[in-house]
Amino acid sequence: MAKKKLLPNLSKEEKMVIVISEIIQELLVAHRQGKDVNLNKMKTRISSKYGLGTSPRLVDIIAAVPADAKKILLPKLKAKPIRTASGIAVVAVMCKPHRCPHINFTGNICVYCPGGPDSDFEYSTQSYTGYEPTSMRAIRARYNPYLQTRHRVEQLKQLGHSVDKVEFIVMGGTFMSLPEDYRDYFIRNLHDALSGHTSSSVAEAVKYSEKAKTKCIGITIETRPDYCLQRHMSDMLNYGCTRLEIGVQSVYEDIARDTNRGHTVKAVCENFNLAKDAGYKIVAHMMPDLPNVDFERDVEQFIEFFENPAFRADGLKIYPTLVIRGTGLYELWKTGRYRSYPPSTLVDLIAKVLALVPPWTRVYRVQRDIPMPLVSSGVEHGNLRELALARMADLGTDCRDVRTREVGIQEIHNRVRPYEVELIRRDYTANGGWETFLAYEDPDQDILVGLLRLRKCASDTYRPELKPGPNANFKQCSIVRELHVYGSVVPVNARDPTKFQHQGFGMLLMEEAERIAKEEHGSDKIAKSEVYFLPLIYSPYSPLDTSLNAHSHISCSSPCRPDPPMSINPTEIYHKHVGMLPNYAGHVPGCMFRFGKTYGNDTRDAKRWLRGDFAP
Repeated sequence: MAKKKLLPNLSKEEKMVIVISEIIQELLVAHRQGKDVNLNKMKTRISSKYGLGTSPRLVDIIAAVPADAKKILLPKLKAKPIRTASGIAVVAVMCKPHRCPHINFTGNICVYCPGGPDSDFEYSTQSYTGYEPTSMRAIRARYNPYLQTRHRVEQLKQLGHSVDKVEFIVMGGTFMSLPEDYRDYFIRNLHDALSGHTSSSVAEAVKYSEKAKTKCIGITIETRPDYCLQRHMSDMLNYGCTRLEIGVQSVYEDIARDTNRGHTVKAVCENFNLAKDAGYKIVAHMMPDLPNVDFERDVEQFIEFFENPAFRADGLKIYPTLVIRGTGLYELWKTGRYRSYPPSTLVDLIAKVLALVPPWTRVYRVQRDIPMPLVSSGVEHGNLRELALARMADLGTDCRDVRTREVGIQEIHNRVRPYEVELIRRDYTANGGWETFLAYEDPDQDILVGLLRLRKCASDTYRPELKPGPNANFKQCSIVRELHVYGSVVPVNARDPTKFQHQGFGMLLMEEAERIAKEEHGSDKIAKSEVYFLPLIYSPYSPLDTSLNAHSHISCSSPCRPDPPMSINPTEIYHKHVGMLPNYAGHVPGCMFRFGKTYGNDTRDAKRWLRGDFAP
């Protein structure tokens, strides 16, 4: 109150400037003394001291931090630090609304799909309502890709995040079904928004984007299996796409037919094979709680998804079915022909699914961003992942997916850092190829620092750079599909000893990948589809042309530790390869269990697991 009397003539805005200045000074003093402070309490106390009824916004405090103090204070002030905890800033953008392409030959869209120009949410893209955060940003920018990018990058900056490394996610409908000239315009403007240059072609935009301070380290495109064919994949490589999000929804052919998906499960498996042999990372969208699928069948399909080599995607987005006005599923729900799981049952299901996830798979999401008031039936909680993890803790089970174990996320959630980091190797078969998952981890605390995905390419791949033949100067090719070191973002030309990026983990992973490719795969060429390689920065836009002979070979001296046994899944996932891959062609239609061998649908082991007995 004394301060208020001393400053009677100051306006509210002037007092706010004084409050922000004092908050910054106290934060600097606390840092020098090594004390932790509660920022919210500090804002309330100082605001009250000057007679203000409201506290200053976080973005205003961040904007006022002096340049020489940003490195100290931004980590303490950063809003939603989880957004860049994986070492990149994700920028989601949406293409313009358009009709779903499979209407032309099926007559309608999927029964559960909202949005699109013919829906109750006519200004939204297909499968979105227009009320999700990304949708609202896109509508505000009138679906202009340049404005969407600039606005989101500036917003992340204001919240205290580093935007030196940006990954785009192109969302909304089926991007690859749009005309080629629109697709080129869209991708060109994404790159131009980062570089500030106005380009006349995608190639020119990419060239300038490579030299920009804010670099595009990859593009993810959402698509369908029928728009993920060879010609589409080649176009997406030219765009700089490194990850595909493919809508699978269900591994059952009858469910794909009944929900009017417009493609078969066999097409999904073929797409996965083609995409991985082209160097893409694969993220699958799966929907539990679909019509005609009960609890046990839902669990069975996820067992099939993780264990059948015809699937085994690198990432997963779990989208429990939602009943939304204007969809075919809404009519089934109104007439009583469809009922969603009760909330507790859905939490149990997600807990069981997360317990099944192998350590090389990343679970990106477990529910949609659709606001709850628009959902007539389905998910009733906005924190489904948190509830599922709590249920797993009650059952004594663990989630060992990549995201849960990332070092940046572990630092934020559990305030732990790795103590002893080792090189751990896991091998498995997937989609007609031999996959090797290399990772630097702290096995005692189960923390993941960095990973590399290496694949021995099939001889029948469609990419000419990877295909041996009479005109090729190599006999076998291996491909690095992903190289990623986690933790807070470190700018490309900088180092920070307190962080994990640019500390040599990526170089060591690449050296071990070269050794495996040369000595075990018998490859005389290694290709890569990632942005960073050894001390060099290379582009993902001409990625498939690097030979082993082009680099001095240094074998990795770090010990290779075998993967500790999974605590949940009774299947032995680790496979030894002797040049022969298992024949999995007959595994897709039946969707049977495999706990080391094939069982029928009434196997006692499966029934025991479904009852909740998780002991392997």
